[in-house]
Amino acid sequence: MRYTSIDKLNINGRIFYVKRDDLYDPHLSGNKFRKLHKLIQTPKENLHKIISYGGTQSNAMLAIAKLCFLKGWEFIYYTKPLSQHQKEQTDGNYLEALKFGMKHVELELENYKKQISDLRFNLDEKIYIVDQGGAVIDAKEGLGVLANEITEQLKDSDVKSLATPSGTGTTALFLAKSLPQYKVYTTPCVGDVEYLKTQMHSLVEELPENLVILEPRKKYHFAKLYPNFLELYNRLLKKGIEFDLLYAPGMFEALLDQTDEEILYIHSGGVSGNKTMLSRYENKFK
Repeated sequence: MRYTSIDKLNINGRIFYVKRDDLYDPHLSGNKFRKLHKLIQTPKENLHKIISYGGTQSNAMLAIAKLCFLKGWEFIYYTKPLSQHQKEQTDGNYLEALKFGMKHVELELENYKKQISDLRFNLDEKIYIVDQGGAVIDAKEGLGVLANEITEQLKDSDVKSLATPSGTGTTALFLAKSLPQYKVYTTPCVGDVEYLKTQMHSLVEELPENLVILEPRKKYHFAKLYPNFLELYNRLLKKGIEFDLLYAPGMFEALLDQTDEEILYIHSGGVSGNKTMLSRYENKFK
């Protein structure tokens, strides 16, 4: 497997390095590519169905849909009921995933948690469940591959700090465990710091000492529109790299506020969702 390149980025007079995990595939890239490594390596005849659940604009949803399309596996995705706005959208991750053959099942709100927990009953050996956001213990295999790449690429560098934003925290957690010689920064993009720690503790008992969770500047609500996020996205875009609008702005804001060293930022991919996000920004802040 080829290594993803590392680009240099200058913002506010700060030098950042960016590992371009976004360049693998427009749909199957970034941290989702790493989390799904084990499934990517799985022979297609070993499985016939993948089940997952979560939001309808999820990057993980689209990545799994593309993977299943390539492997010839059935993909069933469970969500809460769609809003009228989502039903009227003409583009975005949800529609792209449907094009790849995803079968979508809406669950009623009052039964959602129970029905999700019941998915694990009566599974045969050729059905695999991917938890929301790719937060599965098997993700550490692909993140170990990423860690080996980083070690090799930075062996002659003075960079000793890494950064990756967190939804479930899976990427930051397993990266920190695989690279104890580096400081690994992250910040919660879904919920607060305590929520993020709870998500991580569902995967491991103790968090590694080199994992540094930065408090956001203020309490941000996931997928809500923030002018400062859009402004930072545009500044980064002018520097030559497009990042996602959900995770990257919060991470870069925390890094600019609370750190001062040279850092390798792991690009999380997810730019396929920017089209619908930018449309929302345009409608809200005309």
